[in-house]
Amino acid sequence: MPITEFDIAFRLVMSCILGGLIGLERESHDRPAGFRTHILVCAGSTLIMLVSMYGFAGFEGPKDPGRIAAQVVSGIGFLGAGTIIREGFSVKGLTTAASLWVVAGIGLAIGTAQFFAAVTTTALVFLALVLFGHLERRWLVNKCLQRLKLTIEDKPGQLGRIGLFLGQNGVNIRSVTMNHDSDKKTIDMEFVLRIPQNADIFQLIQGITEIDGVRSIDRIC
Repeated sequence: MPITEFDIAFRLVMSCILGGLIGLERESHDRPAGFRTHILVCAGSTLIMLVSMYGFAGFEGPKDPGRIAAQVVSGIGFLGAGTIIREGFSVKGLTTAASLWVVAGIGLAIGTAQFFAAVTTTALVFLALVLFGHLERRWLVNKCLQRLKLTIEDKPGQLGRIGLFLGQNGVNIRSVTMNHDSDKKTIDMEFVLRIPQNADIFQLIQGITEIDGVRSIDRIC
């Protein structure tokens, strides 16, 4: 059965909407692949599926609608790899890479008119990214991550002494931001720390305050 131009337009627009919904969530977290990237992946997958199914209607030889579409699954891996960033021993971007892979699958489903599957998958993915992501940050990550703001004297070796103390207590420094105040000869530092679950944050803070050159320390909730 031939496909109409309205059906083609409807499927492409639908792919842009569903892909855009997932892309908006990624964009809100300032991820490398956001709103436009997810739309392009989803719409492109739909177009490839349409070409696979209907683009060779006049061809007399054997036809396999899944042959071209199958390349989307492997090809999306190259795009997903570009969103993965390695920082030291941690890796970021896996969730965004996975969302691109799922969006490509949603686009293929729309191209084959599996609208219920596409909408249901979009709803589940959006739920996983928004609701489950919030629960993960609230109950899992925040129990281990702590943010501390320090004011230290501007003299050599200060950061090394603090880092040595944290390392001896099994604390991993995730990130550090520093702001130098030349008038007061101090440095304002903000640490994001991953501490062991059995560690006492108040004892750690007390230990940091006893380091020579640390003028003040505040815990940021």
